Formats: sequence, structure tokens, C-alpha cells
Amino acid sequence: MRLAVNIDHIATIREARKSDEPDPIAAAVICELAGAQGITVHLRGDRRHIQDRDVELLRRTISTHLNVEMAGSSEMVRIAQTLKPHRVTLVPERKDELTTEGGLDVVLHSGNLEKVVRQLLDSAGNHVDHTLVALEHPPHDQRR
Repeated sequence: MRLAVNIDHIATIREARKSDEPDPIAAAVICELAGAQGITVHLRGDRRHIQDRDVELLRRTISTHLNVEMAGSSEMVRIAQTLKPHRVTLVPERKDELTTEGGLDVVLHSGNLEKVVRQLLDSAGNHVDHTLVALEHPPHDQRR
């Protein structure tokens, strides 16, 4: 099993302090030195934690795998196509949440997800994952 460390909350502290510290890039390097085999960040549409510059620096700095969690928006797809992280994990985003709560409803968003996944895969170099929401009551045609 691989250990990937999510460093979002390092950036949360930095942003709350309106400072340059603590530095999520330095934290990622320390995680790798301690044995982490991957670094995970969530680049949110509102940039409340991780910033574009963080992801760019992480892509150039870390020696392990970079997993970028993001919404399936056209803006995020363009960023992933440019940066080419090792993995993209599609997650839901709501403005009123402090951190990601729950998974992505793939049934509700199937049309957009198909398009987004195709775009990410076509840009080469991206492995696409998704955090799924468990459906309490699957649609009628999917019950067995």
C-alpha cells in the first residue's frame, strides 16, 4: 500500500495567517523524506487553501506522485492539462463547506464527468480517479 499525504491544511494555516508560512512545498518535501510515496492537494475553485503557484511548485519539486483533487470544471481541466499531475481525483465542491464533505454523485453528474474524464485522459499523463458518494437509494433501473 502507498502512503500519500494530503498537505491542504498546511496551506489552510498559511492562508489564515496571511503569511508565507508554513510552506506546503517544504511540508511535502519533509513528507517525502519521511517515506511518503505521494502528495495530495485540493485545488479548490475559490483557492481558499492551495494556490495555483503551490501546485506548479509541487509538480516541479516533489520526486514522488502528485495527486490533485479538483472539481470537474473547465477551469480545473485546463489546469490539469497544463500541469499534468500524476493523478487527478474529481471531487465535489460546495462554497459553504470547510473541507470536502462526501463524494461525487456520479449518477447525477454523469454527463459532465464523461466529458471531463475524456478531456483529462486525452491530455496524456493523467490518471483520473473520483471520490464516489454512496447512493442510499440507487435509481430504480439500477436496483437488482
